[in-house]
Amino acid sequence: MYLKYFLVILISMCFNFHLRAQKITLKINLRGVAESNITLLPLVGANAFKSIVAKEGVRNGTTTSFSVPHSELPGEFVLHFETKEKELSTPSSSERRLFISGQNLELWVNPPFCNNNDSTWFQKGEKENTSYNQFALECGKEKAQISRLQNFIMNNRNSSSTLYQQGLKEYEKRLSQYNRWILAQATLHSDLFVSHTFRFQYLPMLALERNEAGKVQSVLDHYFDGIDFKDPLLLKTANLKEWMDGYVNIYGNMSKTEALRDSLFTLAGKNSIEQARAGNPKIYGWMVDYFYAGYEAFGIRKGMAMLQKYIDDPKCLTSKKQQIIKRVDSMTRLAVGTLAPDFSINGLDGSIFNFHAYKGKAKYKLLLFWSADCEHCQQFIREIKPWYQDAANHQKLDLIALSVDDTEAEVSQWGKTLKDLPGWIHLRAKGGIRSTIANQYAILSTPVMFLVDSQSNRIRALPDNLQQLTKYLEHQ
Repeated sequence: MYLKYFLVILISMCFNFHLRAQKITLKINLRGVAESNITLLPLVGANAFKSIVAKEGVRNGTTTSFSVPHSELPGEFVLHFETKEKELSTPSSSERRLFISGQNLELWVNPPFCNNNDSTWFQKGEKENTSYNQFALECGKEKAQISRLQNFIMNNRNSSSTLYQQGLKEYEKRLSQYNRWILAQATLHSDLFVSHTFRFQYLPMLALERNEAGKVQSVLDHYFDGIDFKDPLLLKTANLKEWMDGYVNIYGNMSKTEALRDSLFTLAGKNSIEQARAGNPKIYGWMVDYFYAGYEAFGIRKGMAMLQKYIDDPKCLTSKKQQIIKRVDSMTRLAVGTLAPDFSINGLDGSIFNFHAYKGKAKYKLLLFWSADCEHCQQFIREIKPWYQDAANHQKLDLIALSVDDTEAEVSQWGKTLKDLPGWIHLRAKGGIRSTIANQYAILSTPVMFLVDSQSNRIRALPDNLQQLTKYLEHQ
């Protein structure tokens, strides 16, 4: 197994060495417009969607050249144009996606029609983009035929008819032929970087004879069939993230509640990482990083804890190992029954508020982390506001709302919102989500609640919503 990893890494190193050994130039011949500002932006990597080279005021009929940084190669890029068609015209924008690898490129381009092959073209003998365009054209034709068969079968309710059975057999045959063609094209053009994007067009088998749940499950069961996770150049493609987003969205569409969402996204992460685990260590690490980012954004603690197993694996080359370890450790320290972290912070009146020292009048104190521009926070506040105004509920807990608003616009909105929330203790953590307090409480997103015993300062519940909070209080 390690020999396979070594060979894959060696091939990748040779490929990259070949790229570094030559200077890659993109030459652009502008035509059909008065002038244009031209910018090149990579679609992946540390500089994704950032300008790496740019030229301003390129005139009609002139040629300009870009030296593409070796660190970005091979890769997918967007060529962005800000164009005046005539001298006094209002500038308009257009973009063309392109692949750059080990070959110098020359492009004749009319920016408003930069994706029209009659108005924009590469030099004769150009390989990467020409091969991709030919592949995409044929791919589109094959997919259209498969889609027509699929629609026929799904709209034909008589599954026992001869016509239905013939259609189903033809669909399975064409899908199988198409997928074999995809893999053959990836092999045929393996000397080109663009071939590493071909496998993302592989279509998982859709079990059309099953019910809706069965159809979805068949897609999930076969989603990874066409991908070679041993291929390190997948990391250079924009398709990898787009493709994984598609997989996760299937689970998202099945999520009817927040709790179910957390469970399904955790399952999606485990299934995906297990698939990538047997592949290239960098792909394995990328997959862990991908789900870490998602779990952090949605505050999915169950998913974050699941990642611990893979973080401890020395073959997992994740770039976020220390961050994940820190998050998992923080969440372990914040389990029910543990002591809530203490903090001191300036109140709105300038006095010092000490969380542990504050005993209040109720048995519990609810620490709510929120942000004024967070839609989920706004929804939660609309729910808890009338609930808390009820005297009986007000006596059950003291509500301490700690804002992680940070930008001037957020702070301004926060200040306006406070007027509608009387009876709460309002605090703001300067530094927002990056503040010491937010870090102590492992805040990944908002809203987040901690129900704390007022006397012992121990965490009694970690409710996700008002329903969970009221259910806990009813049983006390």
